[in-house]
Amino acid sequence: MLQRVACSLILFAAASLSVPAVADVPERAEDVTPISVGDSAPAFEVQGKDGETFAFDPVSHNGKTMVIFYRGGWCPYCNRHLAALRDVVPTLREAGVDILFLSADKPELLYSSLDDETIDYTLLSDAAMTASRAFGVAFRVDDETVERYKGFGIDLEEASGFDHHLLPVPAVYLIENGQVAFMHADADYKKRLEPARVLAAAGLGT
Repeated sequence: MLQRVACSLILFAAASLSVPAVADVPERAEDVTPISVGDSAPAFEVQGKDGETFAFDPVSHNGKTMVIFYRGGWCPYCNRHLAALRDVVPTLREAGVDILFLSADKPELLYSSLDDETIDYTLLSDAAMTASRAFGVAFRVDDETVERYKGFGIDLEEASGFDHHLLPVPAVYLIENGQVAFMHADADYKKRLEPARVLAAAGLGT
């Protein structure tokens, strides 16, 4: 009896520890509360394509960093946005801007799930959604939508390797001197920041 009670307490404790991880995530994309211009940028750890840890510390990082959140290679709108940015990414790099693309895909799918696997970007896996939650752009996909996506051949659990059913609202952040210098996020995943505006956000172009 005592052993069963102890096991129950352990299971309860484990469940309690896991709940806060996503308890504060809104149920709708429209309800996210992204950090904004002037806020301190959060540090985060994500994974590269081979599963290696990529750590970003905005305080110790010099220069400008652009962080772009997208849903995954399975999303046609994400693929179009990444393709549209192909001509501006080199300009950003030449100006000394680091560009990090954070996806909800697990590491091994970062490039293989794209329409164009040869794309020369720094793609990183935020499959655990730690960075997305830190930036306030994560939301939980409802069960009905999860099942509807499966009808389109999109399995969110297979894509991320997790059963949290979380996705990021597509967003673009410019981080400078540890703070958010620019932010754009839209709950409508079909609307993305145009390449010209991405350049302007970094102080390039008009």
